[in-house]
Amino acid sequence: MALAAFATACGGGGSDPIGEKPPTGPAAGANAGTGAGSGKPKGGKADFDTVFNTEDRIRQALPDPGAMKGWKPKTGRANIEEQPKSAAECGPDTHWDCTRIANGSVKFEAAGENAYFDIQAYADKKAAEAACSKEKDWSAKYAKAEVTPVPGVEGHAYYRNAGGSDGLDLIMCLGTVIAEVRLEDGGGSSLDPATVHSLAQLFVPRIQKAAAP
Repeated sequence: MALAAFATACGGGGSDPIGEKPPTGPAAGANAGTGAGSGKPKGGKADFDTVFNTEDRIRQALPDPGAMKGWKPKTGRANIEEQPKSAAECGPDTHWDCTRIANGSVKFEAAGENAYFDIQAYADKKAAEAACSKEKDWSAKYAKAEVTPVPGVEGHAYYRNAGGSDGLDLIMCLGTVIAEVRLEDGGGSSLDPATVHSLAQLFVPRIQKAAAP
């Protein structure tokens, strides 16, 4: 799915309603902790029942290029699983995203770093919670990262090397979806937790808006 299609579906051209823009460099107050925050995130309640089972809803949930000031859009896709698997089919030891019914991602680049936004959608909150639990167990082997949480959103962060690239991953569980923000070293990145936090503050309201009736 071309990123241009995401821009059209989400408003494009800077028409995104979210006011807060992610920084392209270090920001203050990065190391205030990780985990569940207090209060409610911007845009409403995180504990929604909406099922993200269409490409359009996935596209709406992913950040719009117009909101990513200072970042260059690179790739984007949305995918619906034609034959999603049940928990029984996946078994207890399979990867945490086995039961997903849809997924999507976008990538942006700035000087010295890459930012990825990924969403995994599930048939209901119970399936999403089970997947979140599996993912947390799976990622426990990596070094914990101290990223300030988005208020009202359950999540955790860690540093991980994948494909020879160092990265900082923030995983958030919101209703029927798992959302991931990954900052990856493209040659010069500091993997700043404050940048990841700001990207998450942009991502969460988009997901909530896409979940609205």
